Amino acid sequence: MTAFAGVPDGMLVTKHGAGAVLVGRPGGAAFAVRPGWMVRSEVGLLLDRGYQKFIKSSQYEIPASAAQLQAIHAFTEELKQVTGAISLYNESLGTTSDVYEYDRLQGREVETAAAAQPWELPGEH
Repeated sequence: MTAFAGVPDGMLVTKHGAGAVLVGRPGGAAFAVRPGWMVRSEVGLLLDRGYQKFIKSSQYEIPASAAQLQAIHAFTEELKQVTGAISLYNESLGTTSDVYEYDRLQGREVETAAAAQPWELPGEH
């Protein structure tokens, strides 16, 4: 456990190549940065693109291997037991991602004008 400069009173905890930043709270500890894979002394977020999970840091984005995902999952479960955090059923089944970016959904949030129908003539008669 080492002090983490990016978060006031934050402590970086690492194990199995995974890491998280914890802050002290009354009655226990809380996550300031969720568990992720350590990439050059930075906790990388887990990014899900639908077809594969990636580890994203401020400089890099690398494909996540099964061993990395298992290590993040094991580390997260251990931290939840130690800190007394709630362990949810769906999270205990496997690793959940921090960000979901499916390529089929990208660009859907932009509203486009409805296409003209073949029976609608442009202009007036």
